[in-house]
Amino acid sequence: MTQDGRHYFEWALRECVTREASDVHLSSRAAPALRLHGKIHFLMNGAETPGWPSLEAVAQAILTTPQQDAFEREQSLDTAYTLPAGERFRVHFYRERGNMAIAIRQIERRIPEFETLGLPSEIKTLADLRDGLVLMTGPTGSGKTTTLAAQIHHINQTRACHIITIEDPVEYVHQNIQSLVRQREIHNDVPDFAQAVRAALREDPDVLLIGEMRDLPTMRAAITAAETGHLVFSTLHTGSAVGAIDRLIGAFPGGEQDLIRQQVSMALRAVVAQRLLPHRAGTRRVAIIEILKVTPAVAHLIRTGRPQQIYAAMEAGTAHGMQTMEQALARGIQQGHLDTTEARKWAQDGAMLDAQLQHLKVR
Repeated sequence: MTQDGRHYFEWALRECVTREASDVHLSSRAAPALRLHGKIHFLMNGAETPGWPSLEAVAQAILTTPQQDAFEREQSLDTAYTLPAGERFRVHFYRERGNMAIAIRQIERRIPEFETLGLPSEIKTLADLRDGLVLMTGPTGSGKTTTLAAQIHHINQTRACHIITIEDPVEYVHQNIQSLVRQREIHNDVPDFAQAVRAALREDPDVLLIGEMRDLPTMRAAITAAETGHLVFSTLHTGSAVGAIDRLIGAFPGGEQDLIRQQVSMALRAVVAQRLLPHRAGTRRVAIIEILKVTPAVAHLIRTGRPQQIYAAMEAGTAHGMQTMEQALARGIQQGHLDTTEARKWAQDGAMLDAQLQHLKVR
């Protein structure tokens, strides 16, 4: 049964590769599904699924004993898997209505360059910073991990430094080029993010990548690392740049928030909010990026607890490389990447999007 579990799992992964899908979804009660260009497609009718091995058999086949124990304890688990041909995947085990389910994301074998991702040039300049905290935000599946991998790859190509990544799981595998790169994986190399970050500060790093700031101890450790002369990249699951700052500060107890505002105003360098939206041609997705740079004016707004004014500073900050989501959407429409109706669904302020389209003379 264990061998059957691995055979079925690898069949699903090969279907993902063959059909050029981004994700695979396996369920105990439904047909396997692929995500193609942002839309879900079922591989076959659910009536054909009986007779396949249970997903418990899949878990038993591909997870180590410590990983199986962690899944039983936490009811979810992230890991990575590589097919014999070299294709790599991020795998998330979870339960729904008491049954196991698996969400799988295909990872590009080659680490992408900035130029191939279609990202604003300002994103690349963030990799040239020497210290401070850079946050990448956006919903699951918005391309945060890929953008961060491109930044780490750029540093690896251009600087002789020590890079430590802490990931759950390790997705893109970096080889030493100009830099020494050490990649640590939760459950396999370290127990959790917070302990890994604290340990990393004793490992002589120049650059830290923290896969996700999930809890208060990890946030504390990340801010400390950024304050002490390290360049720290991390992610938060928020929809906007301003929302990321609110969430970061709001995670701390009320009595600490004045101090944390002060620390964040000094340590934070930039927040990038990213979304992947369907290209108007329907054949791919396009990255739409909101960028907040922490200028002295923005730092003052963070320190004095006035997040509602930061958005206005972003609108006026194009000379500093900033742009709001509405500005990014308007440019996507202007460049022919986005359908106007689709773009409106993602605008936080429809009137502001209209104003940006008028400013760009887009009809």
